[in-house]
Amino acid sequence: MKTLLYLINLISFIASAHADKDTIGSLKEWLSLAETNRSPIIENEFAITPISKEEAQIAKKNLWEDHASSIKASRAKEMEQKIISLDGKKMKFDYLVFGEMPEGGRSLYISMHGGGGAPAQVNDGQWKNQMRLYKPKEGIYLCPRAPTNTWNLWHQGHIDPMFDRLIENLIVFKKVNPEKVYLMGYSAGGDGVYQLAPRMCDRFAAAAMMAGHPNESTPKGLRNLPFALQVGENDKSYRRNKIAASWGNELAKLQEKDPKGYIHFIKIHEGKGHWMNLEDSIAVPWMAKYTRSRIPNHIVWQQDDVTHKRSYWLSLPKDQIKARQLITASRKNQRIDIHDIAEVSKIEIMLNDDMVDFNEPISVHHKDKIIFEGKINRSVSEIHRTLKERGDPGLIFSARLNIEIKK
Repeated sequence: MKTLLYLINLISFIASAHADKDTIGSLKEWLSLAETNRSPIIENEFAITPISKEEAQIAKKNLWEDHASSIKASRAKEMEQKIISLDGKKMKFDYLVFGEMPEGGRSLYISMHGGGGAPAQVNDGQWKNQMRLYKPKEGIYLCPRAPTNTWNLWHQGHIDPMFDRLIENLIVFKKVNPEKVYLMGYSAGGDGVYQLAPRMCDRFAAAAMMAGHPNESTPKGLRNLPFALQVGENDKSYRRNKIAASWGNELAKLQEKDPKGYIHFIKIHEGKGHWMNLEDSIAVPWMAKYTRSRIPNHIVWQQDDVTHKRSYWLSLPKDQIKARQLITASRKNQRIDIHDIAEVSKIEIMLNDDMVDFNEPISVHHKDKIIFEGKINRSVSEIHRTLKERGDPGLIFSARLNIEIKK
């Protein structure tokens, strides 16, 4: 009897090991092909077969290495020329490197120049001046040159994908730590921080606004992004001083209601006008204290007029995305709650092993009703999909729940 049980267990072990080898082995075979010769990954059985936690880790590593290799081959020229070209627009950039590289990779500070609706040479001068303003103790200090010379330099719709590509490139080519990417800007660059920070909040560890104006943006989406505001006491043009103080008050109220969110720092510099004599440089070490909140327990997703498909661990089908929509959700252990979700009937919840135990059931709730309950599986296809969507090694997920919200 013992011999029979031993043989059964041995056969089971061999079968399991063989299945593991088939999944990862098949993935490696697929990756060994030239990209042009690969079939769509979703068409392969290994990509949709349920995988273990260990297999997911191996798949993530292999897929990221392949992705990074592809970027190195296809984007070396744009990094050498320091120009991002995308959808008919070009964005020059330059950078300085400070300090020794930490074990986890370098920090990245994206610093946006001022100027705006002016001749190109004026904005070129602002760009070069921005390169001289701030000196982090450690990290890559990078100043992009706005692709246009319009008043809204930094918050037009082409900026978001350009910054996504820029960050992805720096992670691959310069070993930037994706958990230590910071956004900052002065004057018109500050306008950009006001708008880009909420709508790209899951990209950054912290953001700092200097002497800008928010236009129509709101601070609601800053729940998981530490945010600094600085302006001169006498910077009265466009009411920059009053509006910065108002944002500071609003962030304080939001934090009072939600003490674990809305970290902020505000300073109105006494006696200063639009130029703060670099006293605002205190924002650099303030930001450096923070690392990105990759998979927060609570999400406040406030869309701008420039919309996004994903934010943290939430995603929307294309037909569900609307300007200005507000979605809030929270997670704890195996439970996910969808709270505010106006004008949305379908939402996608992305999951990985840092968030849930895949061996146990997961439940999704909306308005005190369970709208999903059960176990879900990891897959290579979902790891590949979330990697290719963002090119962000810190926001790769191995499973996705497609949830229908019944009103």
